[in-house]
Amino acid sequence: MSDYEYQHEVEELERKSATAARLFDIRRIIGGLFMIYGVIVTIAGLTVSDADLDKAEGVNINLWTGLGMLALGLFFLVWLKLNPTPPPPDVPLPDDTEHRETQ
Repeated sequence: MSDYEYQHEVEELERKSATAARLFDIRRIIGGLFMIYGVIVTIAGLTVSDADLDKAEGVNINLWTGLGMLALGLFFLVWLKLNPTPPPPDVPLPDDTEHRETQ
C-alpha cells in the first residue's frame, strides 16, 4: 500500500469515529436512561398504597423522584438538541493528478 492509500484509509476511519462519537454522545445516554427510569419510578409513585405513604410520613417520594428524573432526562435531551456535537471538519482529499506527479 502506498502512503496515499494509508492516508485515505485513516481519513475514512476518522470520519467513522466522529459519526460514532455523535451517535454515542453521553448526553443522549444519560438523558435516555433518566427518562426510562423516571417513567418507571413515576408509575410506582402513582400506584402507591396508603400504607406506603404512611411509612414515608405522607410524602410520595417515588412520585417526586420520578418527576425529578424526568425533568433531568428532558434537560439532557434538550441540551443535546440545542447544542449538538459539531460534525468533523472536511479534510480535502488530494487530487489523483497530484498523487501521480509525486510518484
